Amino acid sequence: QVQLVESGGGLVQAGGPLRLSCAASGSIWSINAMGWYRQAPGKQRELVAATTSGGSTNYADFVKGRFTISRDNAKNSVYLQMNSLKPEDTAVYYCNADVRTSWTSSKEYWGQGTQVTVSS
Repeated sequence: QVQLVESGGGLVQAGGPLRLSCAASGSIWSINAMGWYRQAPGKQRELVAATTSGGSTNYADFVKGRFTISRDNAKNSVYLQMNSLKPEDTAVYYCNADVRTSWTSSKEYWGQGTQVTVSS
């Protein structure tokens, strides 16, 4: 099994920064894409940012220029630096990873989520 554990959420004032971390552990052969999603109350879960094992990144339009995703392959970890936060960024943020557990098997895993609340 594979576990993803997020940390770094909390309450921040509008315009402030926050950094999320996610570490994967367990039966990991390698990790392909890793990313962050978020879900606000009454809304569907949406992609925030993602990165491949090679370092390519993809961002949702609503965070471009404000958020930066990075990863440490040696630590099986992914990070999300969030700057210039807005009240509309308030949501539960989920870590996601496409994990290869053997030569022939891969599976998508989710973290438990971490709450980010931005006050105006």
